[in-house]
Amino acid sequence: MPPSLHAAKLARLNDQARLPSGAHVLIAMALVVTKWDRYRRTRKTLRNLEQHQLEDVGLSRHDAFIETQKPFWKD
Repeated sequence: MPPSLHAAKLARLNDQARLPSGAHVLIAMALVVTKWDRYRRTRKTLRNLEQHQLEDVGLSRHDAFIETQKPFWKD
């Protein structure tokens, strides 16, 4: 969906006195899924870093391996 449509929908929700109760649940779910996706993408990227890149961020290969083995929902 183009960003302009998202902006229009958000503007319409902001015009309401309060969000519908179902919207709160959906927003909370979207935030959780977004956080899980960020963890997954970060760990995937970490798995593909070369040794000198790991050293740049202060991680050993072992530390990176441990992190990449965590499930997507773990912080």
